[in-house]
Amino acid sequence: MGIHHYFRSLNELERIYRCPGKFKFEEHSVAAHSWKVVQYAKTLADIEERNGAAVDWKKLYEITSSHDYGEIFIGDIKTPVKHASRELRALIQQVEEGMVERFIDENIPEEFKSIFRQQLREGKDESMEGLILEVADKLDQVYEAFAELKRGNTEKEFIEMYRQALIKIAGIRLHCVDYFLDCILPDMVNDEIVSPVDIRRITDEALVNRRSA
Repeated sequence: MGIHHYFRSLNELERIYRCPGKFKFEEHSVAAHSWKVVQYAKTLADIEERNGAAVDWKKLYEITSSHDYGEIFIGDIKTPVKHASRELRALIQQVEEGMVERFIDENIPEEFKSIFRQQLREGKDESMEGLILEVADKLDQVYEAFAELKRGNTEKEFIEMYRQALIKIAGIRLHCVDYFLDCILPDMVNDEIVSPVDIRRITDEALVNRRSA
């Protein structure tokens, strides 16, 4: 079918919802999530550049814009399930990568296959761009969970989503992480909207190890 089949498949990301059945106030599609991750990542990368880092922007845009393409084939698997064990996480990633590879083999013209393998690969690694992707991905989890908690969704799943995403972000050594935790997160926590959940306490608990380091 050629690249047309790839372009057409992108519509499916608009119909795949994150954490299906759990959001009470706002639903979030994988397509919307991917767009937000790109926006977060470019600002995070700007912060890194202002601190003297060299950013590979082409790589950054490739891995952030396509990082969840494989969910077309497997859907969104909730974070607690996905990370229940390293073995399960590795198996899910193996299945996802195998299905992406099969899609490329069956649909993409030969002269573009290597390009698509590069662009649709798992982008999270120890490179600066890979770490920025990790931060941006978790940052969207923070904002998604935060919005639900602020509006009265007290389900434990969102409390844990918020807490674990903050812990993950705080453990990554980047200038943009420090900026987020020191300058952006306080604005979120100090929001005057009343919530039945003590977001400030959850935030402090998540970051206690960072503050004591």
